[in-house]
Amino acid sequence: MRTLVKVTVPVEAGNRAIKDGRMQKVLAEASERLRPEAAYFLADKGIRTALYVVDLKDPSDIPVIAEPFFTEFNAAVEFIPVMTADDLKKALDRLPK
Repeated sequence: MRTLVKVTVPVEAGNRAIKDGRMQKVLAEASERLRPEAAYFLADKGIRTALYVVDLKDPSDIPVIAEPFFTEFNAAVEFIPVMTADDLKKALDRLPK
């Protein structure tokens, strides 16, 4: 299932991770491990945030994806099912008229 993984890193934990080089290492490892369809990095409400669009094949993948962010950055991690425009059209076409 196409899933948006939102990783929000607290400011202090992010500052430490940048200073000691863990931020770059963990994000590179995440990109290799997740093979995201897309990845975006931004400040959301002033907090470092990463957005990954991934194919979540099994719910048991959730801890594998989240734990490095939890342990390395004390991050909040959200998993949000998402659709493309084609997926939405297909769904809307199946709704009763």
